[in-house]
Amino acid sequence: MKADTLFKPTESELEILQILWDKGDCTVRDVHEILEQNKDAGYTTTLKLMQIMHEKGLVARDTSSRTHIYRALVNQQKTQQHLVTKMINNVFNGSATRLVMQALGNHKASKEEINSIRAYLEEISKK
Repeated sequence: MKADTLFKPTESELEILQILWDKGDCTVRDVHEILEQNKDAGYTTTLKLMQIMHEKGLVARDTSSRTHIYRALVNQQKTQQHLVTKMINNVFNGSATRLVMQALGNHKASKEEINSIRAYLEEISKK
């Protein structure tokens, strides 16, 4: 897998990767049924996307049985880190503070989320 391919999934591919990261190995039907819960997605579209993802090296495909099983080849944490860094640099002019302020301004954080953020900030300020 080429390094430049590793972090270039499309929005639709990211949705599929999220399912594979959450559920583990899945068939196209498994992925399609989860996608269909949130948006109108055709089975053949899901199949084609997953085939393209296989060609790009984003997923592996086990063809040893009649039903093909897919699994994510890209690491969730590394992919998220890369995409957040790219967003900070491209959208927020390199300012992580602006990203956090925007995120918290646009999203109603729960008390648990705010406590987690406070604990994380205390932890990194000790370093």
